[in-house]
Amino acid sequence: MYRWNERGLMATPDAWRDAFIDLHGESRVTLTDAGPWAGRLEWQRSRSYGIALCGSVREEFVRERRHIRADPRGVFELLVPTAGSAQVEQAAAAGEIRPGVLALCDVDRPVTFTHGVEFQSVALIFPGEAIYRRSPAVVRGEQVFDGTVGLGRLIRQTVLTLQQEREHLSEATFDIACDQLLDLLCLVAEGAGDSAPAAQRREVEAQVRQYVRRHAADPDLSITGIARALGWSARYLQDVLRAAGTTSRDLIRAERLRLARTRLASSAWDNRSIAQVAYASGFASHASFATAYRREFGGTPRETRGDRRELGGTPRETRGDRRELGGMPGETRGEF
Repeated sequence: MYRWNERGLMATPDAWRDAFIDLHGESRVTLTDAGPWAGRLEWQRSRSYGIALCGSVREEFVRERRHIRADPRGVFELLVPTAGSAQVEQAAAAGEIRPGVLALCDVDRPVTFTHGVEFQSVALIFPGEAIYRRSPAVVRGEQVFDGTVGLGRLIRQTVLTLQQEREHLSEATFDIACDQLLDLLCLVAEGAGDSAPAAQRREVEAQVRQYVRRHAADPDLSITGIARALGWSARYLQDVLRAAGTTSRDLIRAERLRLARTRLASSAWDNRSIAQVAYASGFASHASFATAYRREFGGTPRETRGDRRELGGTPRETRGDRRELGGMPGETRGEF
């Protein structure tokens, strides 16, 4: 369920601290008063993603191994500073982040994060598995990226826009935008410019082909469902397939045709009519199956089954087969 809190100041430091820990995980949060309380913490969440704006407080956030054991989150955060500067230390890496920088942080690794009241940032919170599915190399490589030019700038602006427009987004729209942000982050992290590295595209293409092969019989199989299952955006998968010289529609149809031909050539499917084989292989229409089959293989489904039966010493076709398909010899509607 997509939800968000009210804009503006958190009522008290304790309320701010509780909300911050709820978003980022069990930790030690130290707030140092520096005048009248003015802390801002605005967030929005779906079932998969979250975005949080934090600012106007002097804070030290420490998440140690004991905190992680007590409250594992399995998420990463992409920090997008908008004002001031902060010090971040995780593993052997340490440095300063400020506007124009994008910093990737694993919440389930010890981290120390400190900043003054002038600092403000927006954090995109997303499941670790979503980034691992796309490119495991991303979380093992450089953790700080340039957010001032190219795709880095596009990521930065999109994160900030999502935070600003939260009240005008549905959960589906929010999740789609976050999916696309992760696609872009992978491209930037792997050193891509306008397109993904060839090696990554080949790997993603192989994943798509394997998924379609396994689920070809699903009549509802679509690029949207494939993208959701593999953790990529539908647009990116369409680009990958286009670069490979095909489309999701062509790929799904080809896999369904191969599946149907295998079944027609198998004695295990002798008790099913050709129409039933077509339906069981994901096709919704007799006519579309017959036409596509002839175009792909140069013969009819009936000929494929007849050739196999002939080799096995069984009749090529029975009169009952024709009746079940709704056609008699010489009728075009029975061209299966």
